Amino acid sequence: MKKEYKPLGLYIHIPFCKSKCIYCDFYSLPCGEDRMDRYVSALCRQLAEISRQTTAHQVDTVYFGGGTPSYLGVKRLKKILKTVEKCYHLAKEPEITLEANPDSAGGWKALRTLRRAGFNRLSLGVQSADDGQLRLLGRPHTFAQAEEAVAAARRAKIKNISLDLIYGLPGQTMESWQDTVEKAAALAPEHLSCYGLKVEEGTPLWDMQGELDLPDDDLQADMYLWTETRLAALGYQQYEISNFAKPGRESRHNMKYWTLGEYAGFGPGAHSDLGDVRYAYVRDLDAYCRGVETQGDILSENERIPARVRDIEYIMLGLRTAKGISRQEFEYRFRLPFAPVQAVLARCEGSGHAVLRGGRWRLTPEGFLLSNQIIGQALEALAEEKKRREQAVMNHDFRVV
Repeated sequence: MKKEYKPLGLYIHIPFCKSKCIYCDFYSLPCGEDRMDRYVSALCRQLAEISRQTTAHQVDTVYFGGGTPSYLGVKRLKKILKTVEKCYHLAKEPEITLEANPDSAGGWKALRTLRRAGFNRLSLGVQSADDGQLRLLGRPHTFAQAEEAVAAARRAKIKNISLDLIYGLPGQTMESWQDTVEKAAALAPEHLSCYGLKVEEGTPLWDMQGELDLPDDDLQADMYLWTETRLAALGYQQYEISNFAKPGRESRHNMKYWTLGEYAGFGPGAHSDLGDVRYAYVRDLDAYCRGVETQGDILSENERIPARVRDIEYIMLGLRTAKGISRQEFEYRFRLPFAPVQAVLARCEGSGHAVLRGGRWRLTPEGFLLSNQIIGQALEALAEEKKRREQAVMNHDFRVV
């Protein structure tokens, strides 16, 4: 009898960057040959150790994120991937993604070597087609280098390319954002991620925001809605708030996060959700390496979450996707009535912010703009229902539970 495996994604955090972008709050630090060698050794050691806990799983996605993973170089990247292949049960056609900046993607020969090693998806942090905006953000590349990186990837026969773009940048107009989207789409990537700029506390951008001409909420909303319409016309389907793909080219790895799939993260600051335990590692490279080398404690978070109490995550994450959420699925999985959530979504349907199709509720593009408020209302309605049921139990009234 053929063994049935549970799908598993691996996230491998590579925390090295050439420079720090002014908006970035991810854990990253400058490159260094000795530092990178030590980190790769620790990473491979932990990959091997954790693999013993995944004998019932089949790895169908591997995501090298950062930081800027491409700064590790071909040799180190191949070593890490070889460790994965040796220690884990890989699916026949896994999605293996490498994040890179256009200036560090390497020439076509380096990309061909990586493709032959197993990397089959390249995600490039382009962000803007305006070199002035790139300089202001602290990006270490030009748009011409982005064009060159895509051309090199195509010559290396990489058939799945994603480009990251940001709207709401300082000084950005609707016209300059449209120019960025058109120029990025002209490169014919299979996937586009279009994120609204977030001003995070603790970043240089946070301190500079009073001096910058940031687009207001109305302009950002116009940018977002125009993007959805334009990319749809170009054949890109929106499958999550910020993500668009040609048919069949959705990020299989990121979909795990939005559909409560299992994933194991590696590296400082990496998060995992495996075996109903959610945990994270310290955001400190030296502490991480030292802990792996000495079998010390490297956890910063560790929480067991029973499957039946993931109802909040199901709603919060599911409403970020074009697939949406289902009454039947919710009630079967969590043994809770969907009616309070449905009442919120029905009101949103009346205002054009949600639709019910094929038994699933999803937000419209206009609804995505208000997703935080709508999701908050849905969760509040669910919390009230839980409170009512708990009170009924206390009163020994079991008609409603």
